Amino acid sequence: MNDILIGKGERPVRLLGRYGNRHGMIAGATGTGKTVSLLVLAEGFSRMGVPVVMADVKGDVAGLAEAGVASDRLRERAAEIGLEGYDNEANPVVFWDLFGKLGHPVRTTVSEMGPSLLVHVLELNDTQAGVLEIAFTLADDEGLLLLDLDDLRAVLGFVAENRTEISARYGLVSTASIAAIQRALLRFEREGGAQLFGEPALELADFMRTDMTGRGIINILAADRLILAPRLYSGFLLWLLSELFETLPEVGDADTPRLVFFFDEAHLLFDDAPPALRQRVEQVVRLIRSKGVGVYFCSQFPDDVPGEILGQLANRVQHALRAFTPRDQKAVKAAAETFAINPRLDVEQAISTLGVGEALVSTLQDRGVPMPVERTLVCPPRCRMGTLSDEERARVRARSPIGERYDTPINRESAHEILARRAAEKLAAAPPDEAPTPTEASTRAADAPASKGRLGELLWGSGRRQGMAEAMVKSAARSVGSQLGRQILRGLLGGILGGSRRR
Repeated sequence: MNDILIGKGERPVRLLGRYGNRHGMIAGATGTGKTVSLLVLAEGFSRMGVPVVMADVKGDVAGLAEAGVASDRLRERAAEIGLEGYDNEANPVVFWDLFGKLGHPVRTTVSEMGPSLLVHVLELNDTQAGVLEIAFTLADDEGLLLLDLDDLRAVLGFVAENRTEISARYGLVSTASIAAIQRALLRFEREGGAQLFGEPALELADFMRTDMTGRGIINILAADRLILAPRLYSGFLLWLLSELFETLPEVGDADTPRLVFFFDEAHLLFDDAPPALRQRVEQVVRLIRSKGVGVYFCSQFPDDVPGEILGQLANRVQHALRAFTPRDQKAVKAAAETFAINPRLDVEQAISTLGVGEALVSTLQDRGVPMPVERTLVCPPRCRMGTLSDEERARVRARSPIGERYDTPINRESAHEILARRAAEKLAAAPPDEAPTPTEASTRAADAPASKGRLGELLWGSGRRQGMAEAMVKSAARSVGSQLGRQILRGLLGGILGGSRRR
């Protein structure tokens, strides 16, 4: 059957596959069983043939890769719930790690992430965001590939050296803003963010695979280090969500989702977020449903997610909240008000008295009608409820069929190499008596009249046509219609994290 047995209340509580893309929320205080619910849902979607993407903040989600231990207590609970054929088993898992330590490196390119998400990640102000936008536009116009941070630094350096002409063509550029961006890049690199950018870049198709038996692959992103850089964490996951939205075609209503995405520690996405961000995320969450993608937010309190977005989350799993403080009491009341009413259950009182492994659950049923909330004894997962040893993780990684594709980095010619080569060629071609020093060359370029032809000469010299064609062919090989595609993506989704800051 295309459903997931979550547990049992007055009756079996199920999540129907055809409503799995209607999004959801898993909430609860630390130690109340929230992770167990995540494991049950991930296993259920995988058995349905639905690939899953989830972050592993504490390391315990990795247990999905190994079979659990069939203890008497778990068998008794399975029998009490009515879980037939309960046996412990492992799941098909692929480990990913932005830092390349606990899984396959997961990379994107600077160009694919775009300026708006980088503004969020680098914590730039409006003026600096405008300068970064100019640098990206210049790179697009001149066919300069932005693959890694070296490429971005090279373009920013060129903008600084030729700021007078570039300011006349694109808008005012100040050296102070460029210096601030460079410092932000240095800080970002010190936090390990440079490893996010480069090639081979992640192909979304590798996140949407099934194994030979038809089970959906569970993609687990190691986030124990990543969570220490909250802007990088939220920026990367938002980029992934944006790419899914941009890439996947419309599918309408289907029997199962195409992909399910679990966003753990969801409050990091919305902390200090401007209203424009919340509006854009709400828009993407609402529209990505028609692409067959389900998004499930996980956090301690339901009100960590703004009300406009919370209203889009149709499937709810609420574990215990302890009302010890005024903040807790307010959260309990807010959580109780989000459920479909069950006249036989005092929801507000139940939230405070739930035991470990219990939850209040409401899902969409036939014709999309919300099920009245049930106090539910959650099913035990079939996988291990705990972490993996380094040896076990290494064995899982060694079995991965895509490891060879991502484990070895590639550094092909891009903006950094092109600009360095052109500068060297220009210096070498000048007569010895007339060859300018780098400082003099920068000064002359800065004093040059504003014209696209002159800017092209500064960038490419006599070899501009050949270099441009070469760069454009490489760009097309990476993504169809790269320049137009990037501009369309930024137009639709770039505003997610800074649309209001654009010039």
